Amino acid sequence: MKALVTGATGFVGSHLTRLLIERGCSARILYRSQNKLSVLGDLEYEAIAGDLDDIALMEAACADCDAVFHVAAKADYWKDDDRDALWRINVDGTRNLLTAARSAGVDRVIFTSSASTIGIRPGAEPADESDAFNLPPERFWYAWSKVKAEEIVAEFVAEGMDIVTLNPTVIIGPGDLNAISGSFVIEAARWQWLAPVSSGGLAVIDVRDVARAHFNAVERGRSGERYILNSANLSYRQWFGLIASACGVRPPAFFMPDWLLEPTARFIELLRALGIKTPMDANQTRLGSACVFFDGAKAQRELFKPSIDIETSLKETFAWYEQHGYIKRDLLTRLIGLV
Repeated sequence: MKALVTGATGFVGSHLTRLLIERGCSARILYRSQNKLSVLGDLEYEAIAGDLDDIALMEAACADCDAVFHVAAKADYWKDDDRDALWRINVDGTRNLLTAARSAGVDRVIFTSSASTIGIRPGAEPADESDAFNLPPERFWYAWSKVKAEEIVAEFVAEGMDIVTLNPTVIIGPGDLNAISGSFVIEAARWQWLAPVSSGGLAVIDVRDVARAHFNAVERGRSGERYILNSANLSYRQWFGLIASACGVRPPAFFMPDWLLEPTARFIELLRALGIKTPMDANQTRLGSACVFFDGAKAQRELFKPSIDIETSLKETFAWYEQHGYIKRDLLTRLIGLV
């Protein structure tokens, strides 16, 4: 199989590119930054420099490919700093890529979306692919941009194009250069037992399982279908407990009551308006009481079975961040560890 991977220097894209090559496939990548090619090490691949704005270039990149993995996205989950860029890359870029793939006669496209496009059910009931997005778009602009990208995918499917959509939950694992979900680990290692824990929870999966699901989707996925990729639903107490264990620090000692989440979110908004960086953003804080759980049974029946448990994934994530200098042991961190 000859495949194009957009976003190949990103977290999921780099693991997927590595897997494709390990499985004997011919990989072509679309990349923007020469500096980030280092994440692919000494792998053998064909590289094309460019971005999603250039349809003609993308059509050339898609030429002769059996499959296209559209992984590229602006993954600013909790940032609204540049909404225009989010829209241009995640929405317009998806339309441009699909237009190019169709013109090039690509057999199948695997589109990497997000579980954030799926609605949250009340209580701790896991949502599935049938649940529509139900959060305020203005507060969750990244998720909304992916919702609109999925609408574009649906348009192309209705016109006869073969596209499978994958919706990963929170992705963890080694190799996250941008420390997106990995920021959980970095901040927990820094603040240790001082990190507050709220009543909600999240769904999580290892990046290598996400890559396997992408690979298998080429032959096993059903066109026009969405697949939630998830390994585990964990309360925040469980989640931060596992992270603390992986980092070798004491687990969080403070529980944040639900009534305090909104005032805290407003205080975070004030701090950010003053230019002060915070580990979490206001909207992330507001979701602190929600159990954002997902049912990954459909993908596990049709595409893959998770092979890496979250405890192992977190340990390997911490080890990678420590090895690459992301874990800072400054005076404050050492003092917290002594108290």
